[in-house]
Amino acid sequence: MQRWRGLGDLPSGWGRCVVTIGVFDGVHRGHQALIRRTVELAAERGVPGVVLTFDPHPSEVIRPGSHPAQLTTLRRKAELMESLGIDVFSVLPFTLELSRLTAHEFVHEVIVDKLHAAAVIVGENFTFGHKAAGDVSLLRTLGKRFGFVAYGAELQGRSLDDTDHVESEITFSSTYVRSCIDAGDVGAAAEALGRPHRLEGIVVRGDGRGHDLGYPTANLSTPRYAAVPADGVYSCWFTRSGAPGKRFPAAVSVGTNPTFSGRERTVEAFVLDVDEDFYGQHVSLDFVAKLRDQVKFSSSAGLVAQIDDDVVRTREALGVGN
Repeated sequence: MQRWRGLGDLPSGWGRCVVTIGVFDGVHRGHQALIRRTVELAAERGVPGVVLTFDPHPSEVIRPGSHPAQLTTLRRKAELMESLGIDVFSVLPFTLELSRLTAHEFVHEVIVDKLHAAAVIVGENFTFGHKAAGDVSLLRTLGKRFGFVAYGAELQGRSLDDTDHVESEITFSSTYVRSCIDAGDVGAAAEALGRPHRLEGIVVRGDGRGHDLGYPTANLSTPRYAAVPADGVYSCWFTRSGAPGKRFPAAVSVGTNPTFSGRERTVEAFVLDVDEDFYGQHVSLDFVAKLRDQVKFSSSAGLVAQIDDDVVRTREALGVGN
């Protein structure tokens, strides 16, 4: 897969392509449907399939301070796109200048002049151009003018029966996934993502209390906008970036360590079945299930007893033995 930063230096002889456009944070199941359709249509036409995404998040440029929690790093997003068969992962730097392009200008300058799109596939709620003035209907109209076909794909979701047995629909979206993670419902997040939510970070030195209790932890320093689950204890898979094929079960605590009157929110992973100092390594945590809320214990012995149980439940949740 080719990876581009900006559109200033496209390969010599770049021809037509099929492109899908969006922020794609999380690369959830709705995004995956768009990407698979892009790959299929590109193969039918014998042209490259392109993902056009943006960095930084548009909301942070338009309304500074409003950056949403980030579900996937740019590197992780690219990895997921590649696994789905995309030929080109193109990141367009989102600037105030870009945000001021009208819908017509965006189509002409980006989709037509730069990418030479033969087809554009977006979600049916897609908007573009200054103040999000453009929609799928306008994209289709402009496509007829400029020689490309535009498709508005149906959003993905699932039906839900509430307590009164009234059927409603949940649409899989980045906003929905963020709300699940913020509530600690990592199971619902995984359903929408099609995989567990991943949190990445560098292992840093902690206060050493875990080691003193017999449960040394790897303390993660996470990216600035990372979507960190609600306070609690979770069963996770722990992976080192340098060894992606090898993962370890982990009991992970998210919160302020109330037993020790902590104030700073931390992410601490007790990695099972391995005796290693991960300090300085880039690692990832895939959140599988929430085991319990954070609790303040009256003694260290009470906390240790609870961690003992957390480890047992982690093994059960992940299906691994001693």
